[in-house]
Amino acid sequence: MSATYNAASGTGVSTPSTWRGLAMGRSGSDLVIASLLVLAGLATLLFGEPYWLLGAQVAITMIFALSVDLLVGFAGIVTLGHAVFFGLGAYTVGIASVHLGWTEPLSGLLLAGASAGLLGLGTGVLVLRTKGLGQLMLTMAFASLVYEIANRAKPVTGGADGLQGVIVAPIFGLFDFDIFGLTAFLYTLAVLGIVVLFAVLMTRSPYGRSLVGIRENRVRMQAIGTNVQQRLLSIYVVSAALAGVAGALLAQTSQFVGLNALHFGLSGEVLIIVALGGAGRLWGALLGAVVFSLFKDRLSALDPAYWYFWLGLLLAVIVLFAPKGLIGLVDRLMAALHPKEAQ
Repeated sequence: MSATYNAASGTGVSTPSTWRGLAMGRSGSDLVIASLLVLAGLATLLFGEPYWLLGAQVAITMIFALSVDLLVGFAGIVTLGHAVFFGLGAYTVGIASVHLGWTEPLSGLLLAGASAGLLGLGTGVLVLRTKGLGQLMLTMAFASLVYEIANRAKPVTGGADGLQGVIVAPIFGLFDFDIFGLTAFLYTLAVLGIVVLFAVLMTRSPYGRSLVGIRENRVRMQAIGTNVQQRLLSIYVVSAALAGVAGALLAQTSQFVGLNALHFGLSGEVLIIVALGGAGRLWGALLGAVVFSLFKDRLSALDPAYWYFWLGLLLAVIVLFAPKGLIGLVDRLMAALHPKEAQ
């Protein structure tokens, strides 16, 4: 056991050293994964021109997965409707461009994040009044409502045909979105870097530690004076806003918004990504997003008819042999290489 600072009372609270590592990012595995991801990004930039557009999609998936991990892995709030915030961010940028002529990309990101955050605030008040299965059903209900609204509001959203004609102005008035995907790749990487830095600083702060405490023992956190509902609502809003930013990036880089951005399947997919990488581990979620996206791309190209079977088989094997996710495998590898430090 080791003592960690508690934000609510200013006193030391004993928590397992494992959870300290998960919440504060002090694990050597985090550094290894971060280094590998940075190197992969640089290699793609320098030598992977055919994969720039794919790299942009992977970066967007990483932001989306990170937003869900903050909610599920740190606060313990399970949702099956997080695609509603991702889709709202995408539609916010698309509608602003097509119907309002607002094409500036950076302000579009902020608008999308604010819109998704406001929806998160409105729905979170109700979602957080429930627990367990009721919470899951409520998030699914909100997602289904928004999906159907987008489907029926065809003059605004394009309905089942999607919202076409999205125009994005050059970034800072200088960098156009080219057909090769270089600008899109660098743009999404820059936003990903900012989001990751924000998430790391937040989860290392007393606020982030309190979220882990709430996940582990809500009653104890209430007893020491933490406003549990307020903190859960705040992380719900932050998670929704980050998902909205990811959706906005998708709309800006593809210049198209479809109903699939709001689909229930996307919510389930991102939960799989978080579990694959390791819930409650920011770098695990990022690693899971990369592995899932790359395998999905390769398998769908090799076997378009049955690629879901092979993806499911792969995930089953990983879950059976790595119950703590991919980052758990990295932990075990690090422990094997440095047995004295592991003790």
